Amino acid sequence: MSESGRTVGRTAGVLGAAIGVVAAGAAAGVAIERMTVGRGMRRKARLALDAAGPYGTLRGTPGTAYAEDGTELYYEVEEADVPAGAGGERRRGAWFKRGAGPLTVVFCHGYCLSQDSWHFQRAALRGGVRAVYWDQRSHGRSGRGRDQLDGEPASIDQLGRDLKAVIDAAAPEGPLVLAGHSMGGMTVMAFAAQYPRLLAERVAGVFFAGTSAGKLAAVTLGLPAVGAKAFRVLAPGVLRAMGAQAALVEKGRRATADLFAGVVKRYSFASEVDPAVARLAERMIEATPIDVVAEFYPAFTQHEKADSLAALDGLPALVMAGDKDLLTPSEHSVAIAERLPGAELVVVPDAGHLVMLEYPQVVNARLAALLARAADRARAPLPEAVRALADPDDPAEQAAGA
Repeated sequence: MSESGRTVGRTAGVLGAAIGVVAAGAAAGVAIERMTVGRGMRRKARLALDAAGPYGTLRGTPGTAYAEDGTELYYEVEEADVPAGAGGERRRGAWFKRGAGPLTVVFCHGYCLSQDSWHFQRAALRGGVRAVYWDQRSHGRSGRGRDQLDGEPASIDQLGRDLKAVIDAAAPEGPLVLAGHSMGGMTVMAFAAQYPRLLAERVAGVFFAGTSAGKLAAVTLGLPAVGAKAFRVLAPGVLRAMGAQAALVEKGRRATADLFAGVVKRYSFASEVDPAVARLAERMIEATPIDVVAEFYPAFTQHEKADSLAALDGLPALVMAGDKDLLTPSEHSVAIAERLPGAELVVVPDAGHLVMLEYPQVVNARLAALLARAADRARAPLPEAVRALADPDDPAEQAAGA
């Protein structure tokens, strides 16, 4: 490659890291202090964390749903364990008791992440509730969006229809709790707007984490006013150009991994986290091709779903946010809670965008309390071990988030 080509690759990599990740709100961290350890050592540290890190390794029974355009949507199911003498019978992982079914919690991840972003919640709830974890189109193990390959823009409404396809395949009956982080919360809102009858018949609770019902074009990303305005003007065009040169940008992205890590740390966590947790998040965004980043970004400025929240009013609801989230500021969560007067609003101090990875004990406790309310509403069984997670002083809850 010529020197000019290498320069373009490096520039694209730096710009791609900055714009792609700032827009994405994905997570990352730096395993070893960048100023005191050489690039080679940092690379070895990342590889060591990849090999030994315990996070993102939990797996369930795999399945595939098919979106309306034929895109393959990968999901995994974790079944609930029914204790002996519970008064029902266990059959193919389901609970049967006088026609009642267990709660199924469907977890929807954020932009440039994957189902592994719910690692701590998965660890805490394993065996206690039936859960479905899925990868949104073009993310994780799901297939590349076929409409997008044909040149169609990505949309939040399409993600809502994808969620319906996953529910039909993985949880066709029984009460549901829908959980969404960031883009995943927007997916839940789009589902609610398009399927009000299914929502009324089956959804027993909702959980929104670090998400927004709209007005994302006004978010400053923690930048000065002039910088925020410039970003909003330039980002769409730059991302389109980068998406058109994906191979070149990916080379530059890999070459600027350290800068990438430094940029995304600011937009992911507001406190120090385990380097292995940071590396898990970094891997997820590294796995998201730059053309996927480019395809999805415009959908967020068009996202306006505040009116759809009316369909959720009256349901048990939990709205959580980090008070230092620069991507979907906590004011957006407050606005959601105002539309859901019965919702529990929790703004976590010193937390960033990935609150469920940064403060899992807090998230797990409040999520367990929501599941208890939803189970009571649906008259569904819920193990005492799950209810106990809602007690912040419970040792088991503390261990689950460790």
